[in-house]
Amino acid sequence: MPFCLYNCRFYVHLNSNRTLLLCLTRHVRSRSLTVQSSGIISRDPAMASNSVRVAAVQMTSINDLAANFATCSRLAKGSKRIYVFWRGVVYVKEAVAAGAKLVCFPESFSFIAAKDGESVKLAEPLDGPIMQRYCLLAREAGIWLSLGGFQEKGSDDAHLRNTHVIIDDSGNIRSRNDIVAVDSPVGRLGLSVCYDLRFPELYQQLRFQHEAQILLVPSAFTTITGQAHWEILLRARAIETQCYVIAAAQAGKHNEKRESYGDTLIIDPWGTVVGRLPDRISTGITVADIDFSLIDSVRAKIPIAKGLASIRLGWVDVEL
Repeated sequence: MPFCLYNCRFYVHLNSNRTLLLCLTRHVRSRSLTVQSSGIISRDPAMASNSVRVAAVQMTSINDLAANFATCSRLAKGSKRIYVFWRGVVYVKEAVAAGAKLVCFPESFSFIAAKDGESVKLAEPLDGPIMQRYCLLAREAGIWLSLGGFQEKGSDDAHLRNTHVIIDDSGNIRSRNDIVAVDSPVGRLGLSVCYDLRFPELYQQLRFQHEAQILLVPSAFTTITGQAHWEILLRARAIETQCYVIAAAQAGKHNEKRESYGDTLIIDPWGTVVGRLPDRISTGITVADIDFSLIDSVRAKIPIAKGLASIRLGWVDVEL
C-alpha cells in the first residue's frame, strides 16, 4: 500500500550528536491512520541494542467474519507504513523495516454481534475454521499474534468463553485464557481481557508469581467508561507491576446499539505512553519497542518485589 504525505513540509538539521535528522511538520496521512503531530523521522541505534518491537491494532469489528478477517490480515501483513510513537518522537517506518515480532488484536477482533444471541450461535472450538484462519495468518506473516478475546464455544450451546489466544509464528496456539504467562520472542506475556483491568490483583499475580514482563489487555471499552477510566487504569497497572502494557482496543461504532472508546495504547514500566494512534477511533497500528534494559532499570530503582516480600513477612524497611 503506498504511503502518501499530504500537505507536508520537510527540513533537515543536525542534532547535538551531529546526527542527520529529517523533520516533518504539519499533516501526514496514510490509508490506515492519520498523524497530526510534528516529529522527527530518525533511527535511534540505542533502541535496537536490547529491545524488540511489538504492534497493537485498533479496529472496528462488525458482525461479518470475512470483513473482520480482511481487516486483521491487512493490518498484520499488508501495511507498508506504520506509526511509531517513542518518548515524544514520531517515527514513520516501513512495516518490514519495523520488524514487529508480535501483533496484538483487540477483544472481539473476529466478530461483534449486532443482535442478541449471534455470538453464542457463532462460537466455535479453538480447532474450528475461524481460529484456524488466524493460525494460517500468523504462519504466513511469520509473526506472533495476540487474539483476545475470541468467542470460544462453551460447555453447552447456550454459553461461550471470551478467550484470549496466543499464536506463534508457526501458526500454533501457545496459550489461552487463565492466570497464565507465556514466553515469546518479545518477552514473557501476561494474559488478560478487558474487564480484568479493574482487578489489580490479577496483574500482581502475573508479575510476581508468573514473572510477566508484558501485560496484554485486549479490550472493547464503552465510550463512557473508556473516557473516565481507560488510560488511568492502564498506566496504573504498568506502574504498579513495572511491566509494559499493550492495550489493543476496539474503536468506533460497530452497529446501532454498540460503540467502543478506542485509544489503543502501549505503556512502558514507568507509566509513560510510548505507543498511541493520533486518532482515538481510527483503524490502524501503533508500534513501540519493548526495552528490556528499561524493565530492569525501573525494577532496580524501585524494588517493589522486595518490598512485597517484606510486607508478607510483616515488616517494611522504608528509607525516607
